[in-house]
Amino acid sequence: MRWGEIIRRLLLIPPTLAGVGLIVFVLLRVVPGDPIAMMIPPGASAADIIRLRALYGLDQPILQQFVTWSGQVLTGDFGRSISLHQRVFELVLARLPATLELALLATVIAVLLGTAVALIGAYLRGRRAEWAIDGGVGLLLAIPDFLWALILLLLLGVVLPVLPISGRIDPQLDVAFRTNFYLIESLLTGRLGVAAALLQHMILPALALALPFAAMVARLLKAQLTEAEDQDYAQVARARGFSRPAILLREVLPNALIPTVALGGVQITLLLGGTVLVERIFSYEGIGNMAIDAVINRDFPLIQGLILTFAVLFIVLNLAVDLLVNLLDPRLRHG
Repeated sequence: MRWGEIIRRLLLIPPTLAGVGLIVFVLLRVVPGDPIAMMIPPGASAADIIRLRALYGLDQPILQQFVTWSGQVLTGDFGRSISLHQRVFELVLARLPATLELALLATVIAVLLGTAVALIGAYLRGRRAEWAIDGGVGLLLAIPDFLWALILLLLLGVVLPVLPISGRIDPQLDVAFRTNFYLIESLLTGRLGVAAALLQHMILPALALALPFAAMVARLLKAQLTEAEDQDYAQVARARGFSRPAILLREVLPNALIPTVALGGVQITLLLGGTVLVERIFSYEGIGNMAIDAVINRDFPLIQGLILTFAVLFIVLNLAVDLLVNLLDPRLRHG
């Protein structure tokens, strides 16, 4: 990707976010439901309702509300949560690291598992075992991440209670963190016991997110491996006496990774969106879980801030995947 293309993509980010913000802002206000009515105590007077609506700017026309909110966003102020009574920016900043760590762990598991299954499937090409692998991949793809979350919760949290099924960390564990990236900080500071405790809480939701992603990686990569193994360079390596595993790993895999990375980047954004339900099922303290609470409480400022956060993450991930594909593919890098 040339510098001109990168600059063009970066220049498109502000209007994209503005469009997302406008659509979300309008939709939240035209659908039925009043956040003020959900937060007022029983017996509140009409004057109290009017005062609260004025406090959150809900007494103004929608256009005026959007102009006011846009001006605040440009200064880094995303408003104040109606249900939690805290700054939206601070709330999102506190929960975002938990979701990023969960998505990162799920991605690592999916890539390692999917690549291993694809290599085994390509190696067993033409044998009966290949059908079993393809069937298993199809089964993983057919079950969505939230259903995997329920299955894992039931099997490993209830039937065989070997792993915790809620929260991000054991509340009895008295540990002080300097940042909200608990797992990364624990690993960097050498507190491996704390990292292990965190992983015990993260492994089930991470697996629920990773299994469909791993199946997609396995299917795409296996197809690319099969196609690349029939190319001339693989045949030349075979004629030179290289073993089949060596050909798959050294000659075929690097070329098969390029289209897999390009298509897999789309799945990463879907995985990030899947954290909403999975975090809720496991009571994991991330922005996905917070998003459901915000929708239930009709918390307009918090919903708007969370959706803008997801939009930024999707844009950054897509740009990063495009850059990675260009680095892996010499034709694009030098073209």
